[in-house]
Amino acid sequence: MRLLLIRHGQTPGNVLGQLDTAHPGPGLTELGKRQAAVLARALANEQIDQLYASTLIRTQLTARPLATVRGLGIEVLEGLREIEAGSLEKLTDHESHLRYLGTVFAWTAGELDRRMPAGPNGHDFFERYDASIARIAAAAADSATGTVAVVSHGAAIRVWAGRRAGNVEPGFAAKHVLANTGIVALDGDPDAGWRLIHWDGSPVGGLVLADPTAEDPTGRPL
Repeated sequence: MRLLLIRHGQTPGNVLGQLDTAHPGPGLTELGKRQAAVLARALANEQIDQLYASTLIRTQLTARPLATVRGLGIEVLEGLREIEAGSLEKLTDHESHLRYLGTVFAWTAGELDRRMPAGPNGHDFFERYDASIARIAAAAADSATGTVAVVSHGAAIRVWAGRRAGNVEPGFAAKHVLANTGIVALDGDPDAGWRLIHWDGSPVGGLVLADPTAEDPTGRPL
């Protein structure tokens, strides 16, 4: 199975540097809408059989142009949502950013008991994200190409791929950015394990669709 983990397009929260993880979340900025449109064109050569998004609106809006072009439905799975910020929700200060990122990237190093303030620990996150990926893999077993696109979130993608990909070091994900509509591609399955194919941290379509002024805490390196 080939798994394309795609970060959603830019949101107002990304621009403001908010730890914005609650449901249903904001929509996309004008740049985010352009990023989503370009994503659909950029993946023209990918033989995608299935398309998934999280319960947060921004992922569904990002997936919609791709779904329209391919004639695919968007299956929404709650387990694909962003890592909850707990009591850090909506905060924009540097200390809160570091506390959030320090917590989630500790999980990639195996510190799964470490807990977000008034939020989840690593066991909570991996249990629900793994369950969603297992469901996706089971559905892909009978597909034509076994290629699936999943529109999810910056921290969730980085942390899950950083721990589950067997060919990267524990600190890899913390050091690598994932901008809006950046793509992390893996192959494998839940039983055999996962291998990172490539980590394209820039927006699909190139840096012309990047916003260097945005704080964007969940996409930046620790």
